[in-house]
Amino acid sequence: MKRLTTAFALILALVLPGAALAGSLDEILERGKLRVGLEPAYMPFELTNQKGEIIGFDVDMAKRMAKAMGVELELVSTAWDGIIPALLTKKFDIIMSGMTVTQERNLKVNFADPYIVVGQTILVRKDLAGQIKSYKDLNDAKYKVVSKLGTTGEQAVKRMIPKATYISFETEQEGVMELVNGKADAFVYDLPYCATAMAQRGEGKLVFLDQPFTYEPLAWAVRKGDYDFINWLNNFLNQSKNDGTYDKIYEKWFKDTAWLKELQ
Repeated sequence: MKRLTTAFALILALVLPGAALAGSLDEILERGKLRVGLEPAYMPFELTNQKGEIIGFDVDMAKRMAKAMGVELELVSTAWDGIIPALLTKKFDIIMSGMTVTQERNLKVNFADPYIVVGQTILVRKDLAGQIKSYKDLNDAKYKVVSKLGTTGEQAVKRMIPKATYISFETEQEGVMELVNGKADAFVYDLPYCATAMAQRGEGKLVFLDQPFTYEPLAWAVRKGDYDFINWLNNFLNQSKNDGTYDKIYEKWFKDTAWLKELQ
């Protein structure tokens, strides 16, 4: 009987590869700790305050998630270009870092249901406000457009504004400062970050074109085949959105600006 059970398990693993990969929830509960991978450089989703603490919308959701599991929370700061490989090599259990769902990424990881939908928006120098009224106006080699390396902002520029002179930066802050200092004409990035950057550094210097010109759902990512974890995450998200938890955290990070004081 034991041999038959073992053989059946082997066949199941071969036919359904995901079955061999499932089990993150059991590992988390046994460990007593939920490990979350993120890059703390995407306001207001995840950022570092003056005390060196990682804070943000995703962080607060991760705290609620760990509490719902009855485990501790460990935040694992990870460079963006290596965040998926780090997940796949089990450096952490889940990516909660404002990651846009793309078909390319979905080939490497599984996504839970989107928890928010954002799109690309534009910050432009104030003196160009009359010339640049949408992304289409930037499609000219005379305009220098900046964004962050390896992001959907960069992809949007290359796909939808191909004639612009494009320059990428390692961080969002570098791109914004290039614009504020007058060394670029426009900065393309997700709406929440551009809104925050405008409030922080844009007054009197920049104009915010806040109508998104792309559709981008953000979701949490786990290793492929981890369907039990995906099921738990979707139920957690649904519960959070219907019991007021999600709205409370959203209000704190997207409608209130009190958290900006922690950066000053």
